[in-house]
Amino acid sequence: MITTMGTPSETHVLVLAGGLSYERDVSLRSGRRVLDALRAAGLSAELRDADVTLLPSLREDPPDAVVIALHGATGEDGSLRGVLDLCGIPYVGCDARAARLAWDKPTAKSMLREAGIPTPDWVALPHDRFSELGAVAVLDRIAERLGMPLMVKPAQGGSGLGAAVVREATALPAAMVGCFAYDSTALVEKFVPGTDVAVSVVDLGSGPQALPAVEIVPRDGVYDYAARYTAGLTTWHAPARLSASVAAEVAETALAAHEALGLRDLSRVDLIVDSAGRPHVLGVNVSPGMTETSLLPLAVQAEGLDFGKVLGALVGRAVGRGAG
Repeated sequence: MITTMGTPSETHVLVLAGGLSYERDVSLRSGRRVLDALRAAGLSAELRDADVTLLPSLREDPPDAVVIALHGATGEDGSLRGVLDLCGIPYVGCDARAARLAWDKPTAKSMLREAGIPTPDWVALPHDRFSELGAVAVLDRIAERLGMPLMVKPAQGGSGLGAAVVREATALPAAMVGCFAYDSTALVEKFVPGTDVAVSVVDLGSGPQALPAVEIVPRDGVYDYAARYTAGLTTWHAPARLSASVAAEVAETALAAHEALGLRDLSRVDLIVDSAGRPHVLGVNVSPGMTETSLLPLAVQAEGLDFGKVLGALVGRAVGRGAG
């Protein structure tokens, strides 16, 4: 059983949310929920956007710690974390270097593969190379090499934006165009049918531990942006409907991915469990959603923990660790 440790009530926490990414609205919802949970846990907390007023505010009234509820590049590519390091302000979550590695899906998948962690076969294709080498020839070769169906998604980004399942080769060009609308590089991945699960990993003081896996069942079969954030389009099962042995292997795989990428405090590992019960890592998120339909809060609840106390414990770790 995971336990939480208290954080002094006088600790002042700044929750950063919003930003200018495609995921701004989701980030604001995450930020408000984090703010409410921290205050319910007895902590002093305020919510700020990541805009031009942020750095002057940090100089004038530095918080004891920051919780990053920003999604998309600002919250996940390591740049904001590097700025907070320069300002000498502790924050919850991994450092800038680890965030950069996890943010770029092809890089993260390469590191996972090197660590012996299963992840579907893939190819990363920048838009420029796609055009230079000839779209038709490239797509034909991808379809031949990886087979159908395929998953096409931005190499950097989240919330299912720009992602599509391609079941026939004729649909691949349109999927690539949709993907390039969100990122200059497309990740084309072999689609593995099975059970979608997400495992949240938290370290509340005794090392990284996996929370119960959450099973994701989108009504239309694809966990895209609408399915994630529109009520009624997805059903979640927490804990996931897995056998004890498969659940244990899923948790072990998620922990291995968290550690292989050098993460700390918290992460969310997205996996697919195939028909043989084998887990495959699809990606790792260093700034998981915290909305009412997000997976980490569901996992916290399934573990029987209080969301605000978990966040408070993570803040306490950040304060104790200091900046950098």
